[in-house]
Amino acid sequence: MPVDELDTRILRLLIEQPRTSVREYARLLGIARGTLQARLDRLERDGVITGTGPLLSPAALGHPVLAFVHVEVEQGHLDEVGDALAAVPEIVEAFSITGGGDLLTRVVARDHAHLEDVIQQLIQLPGVVRTRTEVALRERVPFRLLPLVEAVGRDARAPRTGGGEGR
Repeated sequence: MPVDELDTRILRLLIEQPRTSVREYARLLGIARGTLQARLDRLERDGVITGTGPLLSPAALGHPVLAFVHVEVEQGHLDEVGDALAAVPEIVEAFSITGGGDLLTRVVARDHAHLEDVIQQLIQLPGVVRTRTEVALRERVPFRLLPLVEAVGRDARAPRTGGGEGR
């Protein structure tokens, strides 16, 4: 079932007030607690809601340097390199990509010297051909999903039109 207007309102509350109880969400939305719980269960089952934990700041954890490291991999070694990347704690995300390189990783570090150490560790992994690093200077748009949720909600409210216009 696609996300509808009520789902959008629920998701907005979850994003804006993540520490509120289900009972309070239901009160704020003007719906029964059971209705809300059923919606939450469906959103989780459908993979729309993928977690409920806190968002953490690598900078506040002592790792203020953020870099994106492109990793080029020997053909046929993508899975092994991906598994090896998962063992490096400073790699907080990794994606298979198209274009320049095979993997794109988000790396955090204590300082630039630590970043260099992490990159050297990556270069030593069996199957890694080369890396290319881009250091982030400043976050311009923080990770966010509320604008997307609102756009999906607007699309759900928009009347659907059938077929094309006659000529």
